[in-house]
Amino acid sequence: MLGDIWSSSELTAEKLGITEIKLSFLRENGILKPGLHWKSSPHGQKKPWKPKALYNIKKCKNIINKFYFEENHDVAA
Repeated sequence: MLGDIWSSSELTAEKLGITEIKLSFLRENGILKPGLHWKSSPHGQKKPWKPKALYNIKKCKNIINKFYFEENHDVAA
């Protein structure tokens, strides 16, 4: 893990039980918010136009659980 809060996309996806593609989808579509759920990694970036994202696993898990609960609740209603 990269520090106490921020983790790589690989580790985050593994801990959340989703793929890195799904994690990227959630980030790119605004479900995961910058600065809260993810941030750009400043370490070893040679291409500033494609920085790696780091994730807060705990906050991501909370929003993903909420998102899926609301999505499934709406379908059942």
